[in-house]
Amino acid sequence: MPIKFRSALLLFCLLLTALWTPCNGQQLRDAFHKVGKAVVIVRTRQKELAPAPQQGRVSLDGLGSGVLISGDGKILTAAHVVQAADEIWVEFSDDERISAHVVGSDINADVALLQLDHAPGRVAPAPLGNSDKVDVGDQIFVVGAPYGLGQTLTAGHVSGRHQLDKRAEDSAAIEFLQTDAAVNSGNSGSPVFSMDGEVVGIVTSIMSQSGGSEGLAFATTSDTARRFLLERKPFWSGVDGLLITGELAKALYLPQPAGMLVERVAESSIASQLGIQPGTLRANIQGADLLLGGDVILSVNGIQITDNDRSQEPILNSIGTLKPGDTFVVTVFRQGQVVKLSTPIR
Repeated sequence: MPIKFRSALLLFCLLLTALWTPCNGQQLRDAFHKVGKAVVIVRTRQKELAPAPQQGRVSLDGLGSGVLISGDGKILTAAHVVQAADEIWVEFSDDERISAHVVGSDINADVALLQLDHAPGRVAPAPLGNSDKVDVGDQIFVVGAPYGLGQTLTAGHVSGRHQLDKRAEDSAAIEFLQTDAAVNSGNSGSPVFSMDGEVVGIVTSIMSQSGGSEGLAFATTSDTARRFLLERKPFWSGVDGLLITGELAKALYLPQPAGMLVERVAESSIASQLGIQPGTLRANIQGADLLLGGDVILSVNGIQITDNDRSQEPILNSIGTLKPGDTFVVTVFRQGQVVKLSTPIR
């Protein structure tokens, strides 16, 4: 190749790089400044069984992230951050701190909807985008509070799209985005943004052997969050538990093949109103840490808990038909007895 031609080609490549790189950086910076103030820190407090050898219960603080999606104070976050929380506070970038409560959650999809006790001042909500338009290879960015460091931005790409099996024939599948953007403790509930500044996912978990970010994080898609929390009547049980089946169900002498072991119950939730009892004894069974001694939920509104977790959809559909004054009924297995609990819907 002639020297003059190679020099011209090199000059063209350098010019192209100079023009292209700042453009991407500028786009990311502009997108962050457009939506960054809508991203919040979610702080929680809940009662927890004291670690051995202490007795009784203690209050523990929790940390996560979230995003404001409406002017009246609706916040999307991860369900595991707030599912059993007794108190919730949301902190904005200008240090405004507002208490909140859970409106609805979906444990399988790991998304929850909060309602602030009053609307925030001068904070524009982030638009909830169409995650179906996001594909593998697309650039995205995450804003959240890893280790409590608010307004932290990490950037990356969509590394994959994954779908859980449908829970029932007439139900929509739960979809997750996989991303290589750095995600750490405290990022749970962080919004995943497209480069247009739209929320396309809510961070739920990371796969890590070290406990830190290793480039493998997952986020529930915005379309999943919209379907489960905005397009149908939201519901929050206040129960943090575990589906038990097989040998463990037999060991606990359940009268049916499966049930929901109640480990924690949030104050002021419908589970607390019903009088559902949380776990009282720490145990490790086959490497899994469990809280035993609490109720095991057998059925909700007459719909039995099954061993494939597909009972959740008809249960939620049944709850969605209840009106204020209707009776909400939960059957539990408590100390060897089947007990039926009920409370009116408020």
